Amino acid sequence: MVLTRRSTLGILAALAARPAGARPGLHDLAYSDASPRNRLDIHLPQGGGPFPWLLDLHGGGFRAGDKRLLPVPPELLRAGIAVIRMNYRLSNEALWPAQEQDVLAALDFLRRDGPDLGLKPGRGALGGRSAGAFLAVSAALTLAMQGRPPRAVVDFYGPMDFGSMDADMARLGGEPRRLPADSPQSAESLLVGYAVGQRRDEATALSPVGRLGAMRPGTPLPPLMIRHGAEDRIVPPGQARRLREAWLAINPGAAVDFAILPDERHGSAGFTATRTQEALAGFLLRHLAG
Repeated sequence: MVLTRRSTLGILAALAARPAGARPGLHDLAYSDASPRNRLDIHLPQGGGPFPWLLDLHGGGFRAGDKRLLPVPPELLRAGIAVIRMNYRLSNEALWPAQEQDVLAALDFLRRDGPDLGLKPGRGALGGRSAGAFLAVSAALTLAMQGRPPRAVVDFYGPMDFGSMDADMARLGGEPRRLPADSPQSAESLLVGYAVGQRRDEATALSPVGRLGAMRPGTPLPPLMIRHGAEDRIVPPGQARRLREAWLAINPGAAVDFAILPDERHGSAGFTATRTQEALAGFLLRHLAG
């Protein structure tokens, strides 16, 4: 059942009755009725709020994963930033673009009900890891084309051009830890419903890099933070470089905080390390303020 204003106020009243420091957040709120997976959790910092927020999307190759497996960085909560985790339809339930539609539906829910849930209106960012980063950047581009971009976007080791992933992997060298993206059974092919290698131009066109290439130069884009591992043999770091180049080609003045992390692999410990999470908190504070 979709959360109503009355039920929202009831939840908030129950939270207010808890002793200080015991507030667990709001869990499994329905943001859409398209699927039983259309649920999200809101983790609020201590204090009265309202808070700026990050909608953070889990990875899992578009076919697995769950919001409960996504860590809630204490560095963000200490900085006064709420963290929202959501589930979306997986590729074994629905093909692309259902996943982006879920992200946009969650954002509509947060825009509508967020003020009653302790969230600051208009002070939201989109982010994700791996497959979740693809969804976050894709949704951000849709919103930018509608003239209502998010305040900021975060890409942690996401695929950004399905059509070039195998070429980037070949340049990286070493042994890949995944099926080629061109394979009919790859995570990317299973998402879009065809073998990427057989319809490469189409696969690139629906990816963020391809979509940026089709946008009008000068289109306003939000600030972007990119972190990727130099030793990533699941999503090669060339994907991060392609996104940065395509982003700046459309909007040369866009703020892009870019780093390839030495020795890091796909989702390795460096991405949850305090240094990385404090950099993320600083990036969000700069662009969610006001």
